[in-house]
Amino acid sequence: MIGAFLCFLALSMIFPLLVSLYYQDNTTIAFAISLSVTILSGLLLWKFTPAGDQIRIRDGFAIVTFSWIFMAAFGSLPFLISGEIPSVTDAFFETMSGFTTTGATILEDIEVVPRALLFWRSLIQWLGGMGIIVLSVAVLPLLGVGGMQLFRAEVPGPTKDKLSPRVRDTAKILWGVYVLISAVETVLLMIGGLNLYDALCHTFTTMATGGFANYNASIGHFQNPFVQYVFIVFMFMAGVNFSLHFRMLKGDLRTCWRDSEFLFYVTLLLIGTLVLGLATGFSSTFSTTGETIRHSLFQSVSIMTTTGYVTADYETWPYVAQALIFLFMFVGGCAGSTGGSIKVVRLLLLLKATISEIKKLIHPHGVIPVRIGGKPVSRDIISNILGFFFLYILIFYVGFLVMSALGLDMRSALSSVAATLGNVGPGFGVIGPTHTYATIPAAGKWFLTFLMLTGRLEIFTVIILFSRSFWKV
Repeated sequence: MIGAFLCFLALSMIFPLLVSLYYQDNTTIAFAISLSVTILSGLLLWKFTPAGDQIRIRDGFAIVTFSWIFMAAFGSLPFLISGEIPSVTDAFFETMSGFTTTGATILEDIEVVPRALLFWRSLIQWLGGMGIIVLSVAVLPLLGVGGMQLFRAEVPGPTKDKLSPRVRDTAKILWGVYVLISAVETVLLMIGGLNLYDALCHTFTTMATGGFANYNASIGHFQNPFVQYVFIVFMFMAGVNFSLHFRMLKGDLRTCWRDSEFLFYVTLLLIGTLVLGLATGFSSTFSTTGETIRHSLFQSVSIMTTTGYVTADYETWPYVAQALIFLFMFVGGCAGSTGGSIKVVRLLLLLKATISEIKKLIHPHGVIPVRIGGKPVSRDIISNILGFFFLYILIFYVGFLVMSALGLDMRSALSSVAATLGNVGPGFGVIGPTHTYATIPAAGKWFLTFLMLTGRLEIFTVIILFSRSFWKV
């Protein structure tokens, strides 16, 4: 299975290879070697290792986790071979950040990096956004057997919304919607004045809620309000469950307003925008009301959906605004979106479960089920969410201790863990919006890389591999 995924990764390297040939940026040989090494390794693993008759659930978890590790390892080859990122640690960190759509970068001057490499780091975010495993389920007949086990391990969120009885058809539908919306954003960005190259790169990282940009100032490079509002709209859309997009495209335009998670998602964004707007407005951070609204809305959507784009240095904003931005790192998008972090539906169900427990204290003999969308939620799902939330907070605090022990100040240590575990990207302090992760010690980069993978694969997928019972036959 891993060999098959590597073959697909190698084929995807053709696109940056063509970009390199077009721009003559001296990375053609690096991509040619990387493609050759990757496809040869993939074919050897695929063709010369025995395959079982079916994929068990435990196999799905292992395949997904190790596939992402192999993808990051081979995906880092163009950076290493070209010499743009000569350190193995930095190259693996950058590539894992891309595939997990974290957007944390070690590149201190992005604008001098060859265009083909910037295209590659954007493309791997786009592939990682919906999940390269889901794409493979859709296009590789090899995964027709046991595909649901991979789908369960890969698709973000506590529930999997199957749009078709066959998992391959579901994956095709999701990717079809993903590609369609990406195409629309590309066209709109070009209407706003971006060239095709910049429009594609930033579309890839918007739809993946990844946040890699081609410029040191991120989206602040584009001072066109129309372009920034296009980013706001599509970051918002990328944070919505893609099954809702599909149903809306099928003509059910009211499906969003019947979805409790979507309404909670919108409510949180509106509250965040209001708080940021009032905080920056009263402090006269921006010169006009229009700028205040635009930057507040942009940063609310960007951080909550875990995209991580920035249009301004939010570390200069009032402390209440910075506190809200930090809290939004723990929210994320809807289940079934490309967003990371805890996810809106989990927070909504935790809130409803808490209210239910309070009511039970008042009515101890009453039956008070937790409902979402008018339907009762099983206790198993509530237990799963409670376990996920506990593990998330536990890993966050352990990570904070680790990064503090490596010499980071409290502000930087807290935000580095929140930003990588939640796949957000920028944080505060030495990894703030005007800085990079370049100054983090090598041990810290490897640890944060692990957090990126753990957060992207919803914690359980990775943590279960450390369970003794998982390895028992």
